[in-house]
Amino acid sequence: MHHATPVSSARRRHLAATAALTTLLALGSTGAALAQAYPDKPIKVIVGFPPGGAADQIARLVSTPLATALGQPVVVENRAGANGNIAGDAVAKSPADGYTVLMSSGGMVSVNPHLSRMTFDPVKDLTPVASAARVLVYLMARPTLEVKNVQELVAFAKANPGKLTYGSAGSGSSPHLAGEMLKAQSGMFAVHVPYRGAAPALADLMGGQIDYYFDPGIGLAHAKAGRTKLLAVGSLKRSPLFPDVPTLDEAGLKGFDADSIFGFYAPAGTPPAVVTRLNTEINKILATASVKERITALGGEALPLTPAEFGKRGMDDSQRFGAIIRDRKITAD
Repeated sequence: MHHATPVSSARRRHLAATAALTTLLALGSTGAALAQAYPDKPIKVIVGFPPGGAADQIARLVSTPLATALGQPVVVENRAGANGNIAGDAVAKSPADGYTVLMSSGGMVSVNPHLSRMTFDPVKDLTPVASAARVLVYLMARPTLEVKNVQELVAFAKANPGKLTYGSAGSGSSPHLAGEMLKAQSGMFAVHVPYRGAAPALADLMGGQIDYYFDPGIGLAHAKAGRTKLLAVGSLKRSPLFPDVPTLDEAGLKGFDADSIFGFYAPAGTPPAVVTRLNTEINKILATASVKERITALGGEALPLTPAEFGKRGMDDSQRFGAIIRDRKITAD
């Protein structure tokens, strides 16, 4: 009889282990089943910017092949305003099921929290899904400005303090931050003229109402045609579209990097299996030659990353842009 106790306790341990294993297997199969069942209805991609801009064009470029890959319609909806915050808020408050996805510039994570009170926390309330593109900014001057390069622009500004004006796509936009980085690193001064978007700033640059601005890619055809003077790229790498145009880093402003990363986010709590599925499909699309070419034509560079790499890049950019916002006392409109 005295042998019964160790046998029964061993038996209990065995039963407990079997139950735990069964639970784990059940959970695993639930996750797998969820990933296999997803998606079983249309997916909505909410874009934080107006139609025609870089974020909108990239979202539409990815959404068509994504619909084919997932076997469900992918519907793009524009909800512009507050530098992407309106769309970000809508997605953050959506069900965390992978059927509502945000397409935004990286500024929503790396810039906006430093500028304005937000109705959501982009780090806590959203989860990075997939980066789409590195979007460059291009330093352009009006064609009649008597400068041929960055060094001459800086020298002219220093010789004529307060005479130069530069435009941006709005206070706190990446072209505005690039303009402030240029002033901070070169020691030059120019008057900031904020616009409601890059298009009106570009029109006034070509019309001679402002002297220079950082273009987020919409003015590249005008630069090629000589309607603007392209002086430099605000990036650590030259643009494949303009291999002869130096970076600001090469022009003597060491480490100048005003790139932003555009990409897709989902509500926090979205099942990891769903995030992985979306990331895998989007990265496959970004690797296709036709999509890479289209993103290059927009002035950017296709940038497939894992969700973790995309999230880390957002945090790194937040430190970099946060520093310039504090140093230059930049405020939102």
